[in-house]
Amino acid sequence: MDSPHPAGILLTGGASRRMGFDKTAFLVDGVPCAERVGSVMVRVLDLVVEIGPGRSGLPNIREDPPGAGPLAAVVAGFARLRVMRGDEGPVVVVAGDQPLLTEAALGMVARWPGPGSVVPVVEGRAQPLCARWSPEAQRAAEEALGQGERSMRPLLEFDDVELVVESRWPGGVTARAFDDIDRPADLKRLGLS
Repeated sequence: MDSPHPAGILLTGGASRRMGFDKTAFLVDGVPCAERVGSVMVRVLDLVVEIGPGRSGLPNIREDPPGAGPLAAVVAGFARLRVMRGDEGPVVVVAGDQPLLTEAALGMVARWPGPGSVVPVVEGRAQPLCARWSPEAQRAAEEALGQGERSMRPLLEFDDVELVVESRWPGGVTARAFDDIDRPADLKRLGLS
């Protein structure tokens, strides 16, 4: 049985230290990256919130304390969505620095068959910040955060995670859709500078 329609979390609170400026504000076709990613998410997912300072135009909250790392931000988003939806359900997490994200790529992650967590793998690297997380994985994330973890990496070891390699992706989904911009060289590599 397929999972219910997922909600979404857009992460925009990173410090962008390696980039040297707020990468979620970088203009992609005249639109700030966070707004562009948020608009893709709204077209694919049922309900989307931003965890960060409010750069996307979506409803937003901050993790407590701000800047505590991606796991803290994601857990804050899981809790907020539970309140907004009135129940638990799958949640797609997306980093706000993926300027080439497409509806096809996000739709693949959101609608992948089965109720578990789904993490695309690009060139051998799992993408936990463009992935669907099951209610069980969400609870594991809360537990990991309570144990002092800050990274999403431990969730990749969770029992219900399905790692989806490129050879299993449907037509129309390319690795470029999952590229992020961490350094100025990434802008040049992606043809955005």
